Amino acid sequence: MSRPPRAVALGGGHGLHASLSALRLITTDLTAVVTVADDGGSSGRIRRELNVLPPGDLRMALAALAGNEPHQQEWADVLQHRLGGTGVLAGHPLGNLLLTGLLERGTDPVESLAWLGELLGSVGRVLPMSPVPLDLVADADRFDPDDPNRTRQIRGQSSIAATPGRVRAVRLLPPGAPACATAVDAVREADVVVLGPGSWFTSVIPHLLLRELGRALAATRARIVVTLNLVPQAGETDDYSPQDLLRVLLAHAETFGGLQVDTVVADVDAVPDLKELTAYARTIGASLVVSKLAADDSAERHDPKRLSEAFAQALAERAVTEGEHAWR
Repeated sequence: MSRPPRAVALGGGHGLHASLSALRLITTDLTAVVTVADDGGSSGRIRRELNVLPPGDLRMALAALAGNEPHQQEWADVLQHRLGGTGVLAGHPLGNLLLTGLLERGTDPVESLAWLGELLGSVGRVLPMSPVPLDLVADADRFDPDDPNRTRQIRGQSSIAATPGRVRAVRLLPPGAPACATAVDAVREADVVVLGPGSWFTSVIPHLLLRELGRALAATRARIVVTLNLVPQAGETDDYSPQDLLRVLLAHAETFGGLQVDTVVADVDAVPDLKELTAYARTIGASLVVSKLAADDSAERHDPKRLSEAFAQALAERAVTEGEHAWR
């Protein structure tokens, strides 16, 4: 029997949760690489007070990979539980506090995440994109009628997500921040790497902007799959077509050697002009998988089974290209 495919999913928040929920249906060799630039909500409060990695997106990835045994799923629910009341702890997910305690006790966040993953019986592992907290700075439209191309700078993931202006570009601080070495190795050794869905400028693109991780993505022999979002994000990607999302992704990737996208995955109802997207995918050397991916009960949430079938199709294309046995 052939080994399961080595899959790496990069992102953060609900988008990464969707990718992981789908990928775990087709492989057990799964690595999540998570953004660590969140500065809002519970994660922002913890980060400001304790100077640790923001735990929220890491917690969500761990919950997505929890084992199937009842007690493992119960632990996942415990991690996601938000404390009530009106005091200083109100609104904190219990998993954020637990992970913060582990990060404070240890010097290696990879080991802390592995310990919690073991408690959850994780199907795969969760890694931070960097061992240090990061900040994002975005260039966004200024709405100047005398200078339509004028932009303003916005600092912080939560501020970027809430901007009323269209985001044009994003960069990371501090300059030259290190990537997680284990995450870099995972990308280099992967069979498939999945970018998106998720907040395009604050969860997806940042992975391309760390030197070691960006270079690994440029050099990997893995099939790179980009999953487009179901709906635009207010502020960040208003009026961006699917082709625009791919263009801006590839433009940021040029920082450290570019990115060869092999497959673009999109929901049929989120593609206003299939002919244009097909033509653009062809120009960048990518195949296109377009099908119904949204859940029946929500047009803004991916159905894990439908998304897993799209990923399996991308893997099958890799097998055909390389003369390998397709993973199913």
